[in-house]
Amino acid sequence: MTVNHQPTSAEPITGRDAGPGTVLIVEDESNILEALTFILSRAGWDVRGHGKGDTALAEVARVRPDILVLDVMLPGQSGFDILRALRAEPATRNLPVVMLTAKGQAQDRDHAMGLGASAFLTKPFSNDELVAVIKDLAPALTDRPAAAGQG
Repeated sequence: MTVNHQPTSAEPITGRDAGPGTVLIVEDESNILEALTFILSRAGWDVRGHGKGDTALAEVARVRPDILVLDVMLPGQSGFDILRALRAEPATRNLPVVMLTAKGQAQDRDHAMGLGASAFLTKPFSNDELVAVIKDLAPALTDRPAAAGQG
């Protein structure tokens, strides 16, 4: 089963019409990606999935998510490197990013937050915790410019 949903039109992806917005999950473990997709879809989000670190930045540019859920340990490029690159670009500088990791060390959390992560979750986490973190980040969506190239 594939969870990498593709857009159905050439329209800009904003997620504003169908629900609270679009979440892109960059996670290389298919069972975790599938579970996260199910949880967030049930909560009303338009969820897209991607499994490779080395192509994650291109996928962010293509999908233009409202919120990014980003695993720390990915094949090709680490989540920390991806986050650093996102924060260096004006178009993604303010993109809410939730970092995920199986390593619950304080130094990982500190490093992610120092790079500009919006939130940090350690696996395993509860479904309710994930949905609450995503909902907490959702109000920031109204503060972002609607047109591409602004901000």
